[in-house]
Amino acid sequence: MHRRQALRLLASVVTLPLLSREAFSLFQAVHEQLPEQAVLKTLSSHQNITVTSIAEIIIPQTNTPGAKAARVNEFIDLILTEWYDEEEKSTFMTGLADVDSRTRDLYGKDFVECGEKQQIEILQALDDEMAARAEDVRRRRNHPPEKNFFFMMKQLTLVGYYTSQIGFEQELRAEIIPSRHASCVPLEEEATK
Repeated sequence: MHRRQALRLLASVVTLPLLSREAFSLFQAVHEQLPEQAVLKTLSSHQNITVTSIAEIIIPQTNTPGAKAARVNEFIDLILTEWYDEEEKSTFMTGLADVDSRTRDLYGKDFVECGEKQQIEILQALDDEMAARAEDVRRRRNHPPEKNFFFMMKQLTLVGYYTSQIGFEQELRAEIIPSRHASCVPLEEEATK
């Protein structure tokens, strides 16, 4: 599978289970291309911190590592640099700048300087706008969906996380169907009072 085919597939899927094995392997290979030490090729350090913050809100660290630990920001930088064409890259970078513009208008500071509650409010607004656009496209049925920064960001975060070694080992290798079945155990009768 060529990169362009993989990107078309990536653009058409909303959920990870729809990725073919070939595309999944291709995106895992992207992680293998990441150098030991982060080397940004497209994102500035400020943009990188913003992407890292957004990705970590989308997939936060809980009892398992989050997007930051999976180096999703570096995955996104590599995709922007080596895979996206100029129009896609421009859409992403313009949308990323708009995030700071929105937070400056609302809170007088950049996204990364805002508190978590404010950051979540901004991302919720972007998510609501994306859903409204998708609903509008669905109703019209004759217009192709426009490329949207937040859709791209969410998609790259999910694919970047779940195709990383951390995401694969922590989430996808989880034992959904146990290898053995423990037989039924009799329940103790509740003592009567």
